[in-house]
Amino acid sequence: MALLVHPASRLQRVRPLVIGAALTAAATLALHVRDPHVSGSWGFCPWLALTGTYCPGCGGLRAVNDLTHGDLGAALSSNVLFVIAIPLIVGWWMVAFRRAWSGSRMLSDQGALRLSKVLIVVGLVFWVVRNLPGLEWLRP
Repeated sequence: MALLVHPASRLQRVRPLVIGAALTAAATLALHVRDPHVSGSWGFCPWLALTGTYCPGCGGLRAVNDLTHGDLGAALSSNVLFVIAIPLIVGWWMVAFRRAWSGSRMLSDQGALRLSKVLIVVGLVFWVVRNLPGLEWLRP
């Protein structure tokens, strides 16, 4: 497959990735400073409040806080899927940045659609499994 080059300038191509990284860093710093383990410090999960079950994101804020304090075990117990996804997200960002820098496309539309479907299925399976009896260790 031939690489397609985007005509935009390098700065225009990498800008969204740099802004996303800066916002992620700011959110991570905020989660380090304001502890989400304290009840109500970041509000509440509307899904948990309405249904009493845990969504795929429940425990994600606590996991980030735990990771910024160097506690991998606590982070894994807060949201194992999120912690496992972090290196994948960082790897994707690095590939996307390299491709944006060089001007080549990231994924075909079909590839992006397939990846989206896989991520949705993984999230839904995790959502169901973490709420099953006997699998309480997956809950935050």
